[in-house]
Amino acid sequence: MNLPELFLIAIGLSMDAFAVAVCFGLTMPKATIKKSLIIGLYFGFFQAIMPLIGYMLATRFADKITTFDHWIAFALLCFIGGKMLAGSFKKEGCADRECPAATCADRECPGGERPHTKKASLNPAEMLPLALATSIDALAVGVSFAFLRVNIIPATLSIGIVTLTLSMLGVKIGNIFGAKCKLKAELVGGIILVLIGLKILFEHLGIINF
Repeated sequence: MNLPELFLIAIGLSMDAFAVAVCFGLTMPKATIKKSLIIGLYFGFFQAIMPLIGYMLATRFADKITTFDHWIAFALLCFIGGKMLAGSFKKEGCADRECPAATCADRECPGGERPHTKKASLNPAEMLPLALATSIDALAVGVSFAFLRVNIIPATLSIGIVTLTLSMLGVKIGNIFGAKCKLKAELVGGIILVLIGLKILFEHLGIINF
């Protein structure tokens, strides 16, 4: 797996964290660099550590299933990407189980820019479950990294740095533009992961050769 592919996977995985960061931005009167960095560090750390855990678990049995490891990688990436695509068609704004802000859709809000919102907390009691929930998919990607014999240290660092950066950006975007960015982020992330999964499968089947 080359660097551009790894970068695209990092972007795809970070979209859940980005979407939640947008929701955080919605609830903040002002998105300061300090608050954005705290959110980015939470999400970036978990997105980096979960693939490492998946990789370490998978390396115990990766050599035994080399004849169909590409199918496993394909299935994992497509499952994660498909779930993100399905989530992108929901019309609930930020009102979901991973979002710190409960807000109604724009057409139902006769008031100001941020009606019915609940101020998000950056306390560990709230941040840790959110960071864990948005990084579960990265555990499965770590398993696929073991099958593909990816150099795991650069991979995890890339995912962590990309997630940290996009999470900080998400806080700022949410603070400025609102909840509409969330669904678009999930749509883009899902498409990226599905396409990477298809590329891996087609390369191993000899259909394409990059």
